[in-house]
Amino acid sequence: MMKKAENIIVGISIGDLNGIGSEVVLKTFEDSRMLELCTPVIFANVKLLSFVKKSFQSTSLLHGIDKLDQIVTGKINVLNLWKEGVDLNLGVNDPKAGEYAIKSFVAATKALKDGLVDVLVTAPINKYNIQSEDFKFPGHTDYLDQELEGNALMLMVQDSLRVGLLTDHIPLSEVASHLTEELIKRKIETVKQSLIQDFSINKPKIAVLGLNPHCGDGGVIGTEDDLILKPTLKKIFDKGTLVFGPFAADGFFGSNQYEKYDAIIAIYHDQGLIPFKTLSFGNGVNYTAGLNKIRTSPDHGTAYDIAGKGVADFNSFKEAVYLALDIYHSRNQYAEISVKPLKTKEKQL
Repeated sequence: MMKKAENIIVGISIGDLNGIGSEVVLKTFEDSRMLELCTPVIFANVKLLSFVKKSFQSTSLLHGIDKLDQIVTGKINVLNLWKEGVDLNLGVNDPKAGEYAIKSFVAATKALKDGLVDVLVTAPINKYNIQSEDFKFPGHTDYLDQELEGNALMLMVQDSLRVGLLTDHIPLSEVASHLTEELIKRKIETVKQSLIQDFSINKPKIAVLGLNPHCGDGGVIGTEDDLILKPTLKKIFDKGTLVFGPFAADGFFGSNQYEKYDAIIAIYHDQGLIPFKTLSFGNGVNYTAGLNKIRTSPDHGTAYDIAGKGVADFNSFKEAVYLALDIYHSRNQYAEISVKPLKTKEKQL
């Protein structure tokens, strides 16, 4: 049975307390109309967030709870994940802030995994100060890949522009060695399935960028495109997936070729994220495709330089909430469509 819109529970991890995470979260839900679309649950501490909201005159009304079964629809719920006071050093890279960021994220992920929240939206973290003996992951995506079912893939989304990554948080010097037929096939299948079930695109068209400049120029500037990418893409295409490429990355976005495809797969992090962030103007969303649960986040970082000044743009976080809700609805519709043919067949028998 489909949930009413306002009953969709959005779990929110608070991110780095010294960054702009708390500010963009509170600004997003200042508009009461957001509470007609979903019910937020922020994994943090209500006293802390009350202090933060006063610092930039937020009008958000917070509802503190101690257990997830106390969630109230139509309220900005704050789960008191810790009781102690926390000293904020806004704009400062502090390992203590990293500890609370991970405490919030791990608890929110568990709630998502257990079905106590419907989707997860994560505020920005600092990848350096989150590292500890208990948490040794480069970021959100890798932890989610371990905790949830499926194969995680970073998919950057802004309207019809979708950029996925074949490799993400690895050094540039290691990218070529990670380029294998098995990896390419798995990532393309993940993107294809996400486009079908998460974005309701029945026959998606996917473009893949080349690794080397000019896709290697026939082997003059590297052989990976000719020896690995091209033959693998042909195998995938021959089996019915509309995948095209490799395309030379330098002119692909500038010539507007990207507009012809439902998704573009970049070979490495900056190859995809530089053009994406240039085109998305701060309204992009980072979506973790390929998992059995839904997680989104804004496309920016902690922004220490403006933390505490009340000037942070919350559009990307708001778009992350919207996208999580859209995908939630799309997945439910996809599940219904997938089940109905079976019911029809059973009636005929």
